[in-house]
Amino acid sequence: MAFFGLFSKDKKEDLNKGLEKTKQSFLSKIARIVVGKSKVDDEVLDNLEEVLITSDVGVETTLKIISRIEERVSRDKVLGANELNTLLKEEIAALLSENNTTDAVEFEVPTHQGYPHVIMVVGVNGVGKTTTIGKLANQFKLAGKKVVLGAADTFRAAAVDQLIIWSERVGVPIVQQGMGADPASVAYDALQSAKAQHADVVIIDTAGRLHNKVNLMNELSKIKRVMEKVIPDAPHEILLVLDGSTGQNAYEQAKQFSLATDINALAITKLDGTAKGGVVIGISDQMKIPVKYIGVGEGIADLQVFNKTEFVDSLFN
Repeated sequence: MAFFGLFSKDKKEDLNKGLEKTKQSFLSKIARIVVGKSKVDDEVLDNLEEVLITSDVGVETTLKIISRIEERVSRDKVLGANELNTLLKEEIAALLSENNTTDAVEFEVPTHQGYPHVIMVVGVNGVGKTTTIGKLANQFKLAGKKVVLGAADTFRAAAVDQLIIWSERVGVPIVQQGMGADPASVAYDALQSAKAQHADVVIIDTAGRLHNKVNLMNELSKIKRVMEKVIPDAPHEILLVLDGSTGQNAYEQAKQFSLATDINALAITKLDGTAKGGVVIGISDQMKIPVKYIGVGEGIADLQVFNKTEFVDSLFN
């Protein structure tokens, strides 16, 4: 498996396979709207707008894409309907590139004056948060990094147990105090342990609740304050995990969590089981927060660093 920026053939195949349902739905819809059409006219654009919205790209992002295509059509009157795929691909790629995001280097860990890189993971229950943490730990370990996990989601009985199972499966140490423990205390101990072990990265799981933003904000703020006492500027990354199969609900969750804490990275999971992969485009465009990881399968290695170019190429392949 390739690391440090090399997008291997295997990864491309995994991405293609993971986006298969989205591609089949997306491209078949586009093919239908150009049947019998010789040029990109208002009817084609109206139908394209519907295709994008029903593919969970989102209304605002869809209108932005349609506007861009309209401008190009007005400039070049001879654009044929058979060129719609190319137009759409170019505009989506341009839109993603214009966001204030850059593709992450594959499972490379920034250095912080000798301290471990601290990732705090947030997200509602059921989105694949614990599984994503386990897969992340595995990928970091395969990249030669020393990883420590912190089980600070202490409000759900299964959360700690699940993370313990993942730590054993991947073969990385875990710091846990069981259900009902103070999450900030667990995070503190995890960072202390990571420092003592000279770890490269520590991943902290947190509670997956969003029913009360004030409580969530207070809890996450407390965890952050406690971690800063151990490692300056921790957490360096606040990773929000979203379930791609929920479509626009994932976008709503992203907005709500961004109000509760300073999200600076996104992981979108379960793209292999849905035709709603267009949500990646909308969330990336609207949130202006990097989509850093995508889940394209159930296997332990099926978490990929998000690469905008590869994603768009696969979507239109």
